[in-house]
Amino acid sequence: MTRKAVFYHAGCPICVDAERRFAESLDPKQYEVEIVHLGQAKGRIAEAEAAGVKSVPAFVIDGQPYHINFGADLAALK
Repeated sequence: MTRKAVFYHAGCPICVDAERRFAESLDPKQYEVEIVHLGQAKGRIAEAEAAGVKSVPAFVIDGQPYHINFGADLAALK
């Protein structure tokens, strides 16, 4: 059974690097990874906020938010 991991980002250099280093490193046998570019999918910002995301890049894995680095505050993406 795979677990859900959502990687939220805004396309900034920090986010792109985090996607390459972390999101692509998760074992696909263990995690179903969805990558959400909030700059292009603004309709999903509320979803990210509801999951506890404060800034991007961030993962939500099994419902738990993990902030990798401070690239952009979600308020700046609205």
